[in-house]
Amino acid sequence: MKRFVTTLCCLLAFVGILASCDWQNAPNDDGRVRVVSTLFASYDFLRAIAGDSAALTMLLPPGAESHSYEPTPQDILTVQNCDVFVYVGGESDAWVENLLAAVDQSKLRIVTLIDCVETVDEAALPGIEAEEEEAPETDEHVWTSPRNAALIVQRLRDVLQEVDPAHEDLYRQNTENSLSALNALDARFKAIVAGGARKTLVFGDRFPFRYFADAYGLTCYAAFPGCSPETEASAKTVQFLVDTVRTEKIPVVLHIEMGNEKMATAIAEATGAQVLELHAAHNITADDFRAGVTYLDIMERNAAVLKTALG
Repeated sequence: MKRFVTTLCCLLAFVGILASCDWQNAPNDDGRVRVVSTLFASYDFLRAIAGDSAALTMLLPPGAESHSYEPTPQDILTVQNCDVFVYVGGESDAWVENLLAAVDQSKLRIVTLIDCVETVDEAALPGIEAEEEEAPETDEHVWTSPRNAALIVQRLRDVLQEVDPAHEDLYRQNTENSLSALNALDARFKAIVAGGARKTLVFGDRFPFRYFADAYGLTCYAAFPGCSPETEASAKTVQFLVDTVRTEKIPVVLHIEMGNEKMATAIAEATGAQVLELHAAHNITADDFRAGVTYLDIMERNAAVLKTALG
């Protein structure tokens, strides 16, 4: 926190200087509503709803780690000058709360993803060895379930229609298209799970898929809860995961995007399983961003991985 406060003070000292500079995220003068999203998933939902009718910005640079990101002076100005700001909410977004404290929020519409859905606590998973009992935290990865994604899309549509009524019909039609695609995706996941030989997944990594697992009745074992900053699991945890893969003859050990595959690889080498990625859509690589990869594209990749993992 001290590091952030120091950084923030420095950023604010530069705001007055940068406000007069010509920079890429300066206020647009074409009349479009300006919308800023912190993460890729919500950015892509907004992109699907608004298309070119809104000036969209993803605050988190492609390839960056969402939980340890530190905002720049440019980020502060971008948020200060936008009409709608969308972020996850919750404890992992402490840096966002501090950023918001540095801007005038009086004319800013703020949407948090966790307020769009019914949240659940981040319950302990089998395989995770807790050093001490802690109070449960709200799981923030609400968008990993296509059903929740549909609720988020509808909320974002409502806000866009309120701040930009001139494009109300466009937002409505695009949302209907998005909901149709998300419903088809949900049906695809249901069919894969129903046709699988098992309903168990093993993650040699963190676990941001609580809502996804609950939506499809999956049992998951993981090395770390949520998006824990830990990178080294105990020997007991690793052995538990190895034994689970062997006993249940699980063919795939999963890791998440932009993470450390070391543990998943070690478990796979000990069991003969293969290592595959299940993508939580926090963020995407710069190459994928330039290629126009969408949330739906990511989830289609996940569907293929799920089919292999469940047999």
